[in-house]
Amino acid sequence: MSTSGRDDDRPPLMSGEEYQALAAFRYALRQFLHFSEEAARRAGVTPQQYLAMIAVRGFPGRERATVSELAERLQIRHHSAVGLIDRMVSQGLMVRQPGDGDRRQVFVTLTPRGAELLEPLAAAHRDQLQRIGADLRQILERLQ
Repeated sequence: MSTSGRDDDRPPLMSGEEYQALAAFRYALRQFLHFSEEAARRAGVTPQQYLAMIAVRGFPGRERATVSELAERLQIRHHSAVGLIDRMVSQGLMVRQPGDGDRRQVFVTLTPRGAELLEPLAAAHRDQLQRIGADLRQILERLQ
């Protein structure tokens, strides 16, 4: 233990400025999430459906994802992803496709309707991030 009464391997205590930066970052994130939730609802989908569509369309290297990959991207359980996909398939936003080599593997991809709905919604999110990007960078710099 050091003379301060703390273990040497513990991180240093937070400063008031760091607490303020963390609070500002959390507030900025929450504002963006609120924007996102409202934009999704105005477009006629749930926030979770928007997140699923952007995860599938933006999957690295391809425009489809397995159910497990989507669950991971959304940080939800596999069975919750299956239920979400079921609802989106019934609404004509996604389709299921069997895997090429392993028929047990199921991919989901956007339908033309889903892609058409996603485009302006994703563009609005991009524009919002461009508006707040400088503020977010400034907040993060305060933590370095």
